[in-house]
Amino acid sequence: MSEKFGDEKTRRRFLKGGAVVGATALAGCTGGGGSQETTTQGSSYSVSIEPVGKVTFESVPKTWIANNGSWADMGIALGLDAPKGVWLPSRYHTHYYDEIPGVSVDGSSIQKLWGDGGVGKEQFYALNADVHVADPNFLLNRGKWDQSDIDEISTQVGPFFGNSIFSRSYPWHNYRYYTLYEAFGKLSKVFQREARFEAFSTLHDEFQSKLSSVVPSKGERPSAAVVWGSGDNPEKFYPYVIDEGTSFKHLRDLKVEDALANTDVKNFHESRGAIDFETLLKVDPQTLLIRGQEGKTRKQFRNTVVKFMENHSVASELTAVKNGDVYRAGPLYQGPITNLVVTDRLGRTLYGGDERLFDPQRVADIVNGDF
Repeated sequence: MSEKFGDEKTRRRFLKGGAVVGATALAGCTGGGGSQETTTQGSSYSVSIEPVGKVTFESVPKTWIANNGSWADMGIALGLDAPKGVWLPSRYHTHYYDEIPGVSVDGSSIQKLWGDGGVGKEQFYALNADVHVADPNFLLNRGKWDQSDIDEISTQVGPFFGNSIFSRSYPWHNYRYYTLYEAFGKLSKVFQREARFEAFSTLHDEFQSKLSSVVPSKGERPSAAVVWGSGDNPEKFYPYVIDEGTSFKHLRDLKVEDALANTDVKNFHESRGAIDFETLLKVDPQTLLIRGQEGKTRKQFRNTVVKFMENHSVASELTAVKNGDVYRAGPLYQGPITNLVVTDRLGRTLYGGDERLFDPQRVADIVNGDF
């Protein structure tokens, strides 16, 4: 970075609850992006997003970090190089790109930013990214940063630009949320790649139309409980109530009925609590969707988790286990590519059919700017 951000007026201000009282920053980046979609190369431009406010860029950012796989996947969809770092690379499931010809990301090249002590400022200095695609309030509330830390990195390294869109359950997130494609559109402006975004939006609209012909009517859709259970033999689960966050987009698009919504089971993001098989048996969902299992193939999942449940004295009494309706729930973080892959996968799993609902080659063409 060639520009240091010492001017007090360039510093953004956040309250613990997320309200903004000022937000302007200059990203003194040197790259132009190399794409015909970059229409403002050589001149400054601004993009606004809550809670950050307006961020002014002197030129198109070349290097970046992302807080999670939602934003990381958006960048890949825009044809960018992978982010230098994310909070937890293990939850950025880059193997989904195996579904898309010619698109790949080396997950081992992405630095893990979140450790036992949270996120260290020294990592931001070491990576020296042009823009930090992350909600600063997540760092203030979950990362235990102070406002002075946000100001320091914003002015000495590069601006923050992001919103914790994956869940709507954090009590401190009392400002605007964005849908996946609203956030995607914002990011496309940061990197001046709006044409790719528009192409993805068109593809997404067509995908939604195809889904409408696959999803059965309300009375024919099974109820499902969404829980997080890691490992091969999970006996403790973190329950997730389906909300409007991007991590549930595939479930909302498939109109999955939430078996936990009207029960006494508390959403994990609110309670941070776990449940066991006995509690699940009281709910007894028709379908059980388990998160924390995306590193496994379908066969591996059935040979470990499902087999374990079938042989468990309590789990084996669950209707979902008896009927063989226990599946991987999809990732916590979804971007435009990930969403297409996991929605297509789960849709065919729940409702049958072998035909793909989107064209992987078309996705690859958009990523590569061939549209």
